[in-house]
Amino acid sequence: MTDTTPIPPHLPPAPPGSARHGRARRLGDHGWQEKAVCRTAPEATRDRELFFPDADDDQRVAAAKALCARCPVQQLCLQTALETGSRDGIWGGTTPEERADLHHLTQHRLETDRVHAALAGRDIHLTHLERRALVHLAAQHRLGPDRLAYLLKVSEPHAERLLRAAHRQHRQRRHNTVTTSTGRPAHRPELGWAA
Repeated sequence: MTDTTPIPPHLPPAPPGSARHGRARRLGDHGWQEKAVCRTAPEATRDRELFFPDADDDQRVAAAKALCARCPVQQLCLQTALETGSRDGIWGGTTPEERADLHHLTQHRLETDRVHAALAGRDIHLTHLERRALVHLAAQHRLGPDRLAYLLKVSEPHAERLLRAAHRQHRQRRHNTVTTSTGRPAHRPELGWAA
């Protein structure tokens, strides 16, 4: 099993040949980490625990947040923490406590642009709802189980079961379409019942 634990950007780069160097394909684009202020800031290189302070260490929390405030990739850092479910450390200028509600919102996200990007082959994090929507789009576009397995990082037999279930739901919907008072379908058919 491949380790997909995110590497906080403020850790030093891994030397060639180490376990962190040359990992298997990871979700998302983490090239942004090279631009992170915490990678090179003297404060961070002197104090490796700066971004993992005790919750009551106000001075360290403030110092870490001050570095984040001047970082050009602060939003990408926060997005990575939310998508990977990171519950430790300062990410994107937020403490674990500050990210708690944001984690919940991220888990329930359904952004069609992300689903379409994943369908096009972009390796990005998808929520449960976005994964379901991807399956329905894959069924509509007649993607094979091998391609869906690759996109979702699941086995081909599992992808085949997902596609069969999506096709079954599409057939049922064609025969039992519910419409609103304007005559439009009550759901977003291109996303299945995930929307």
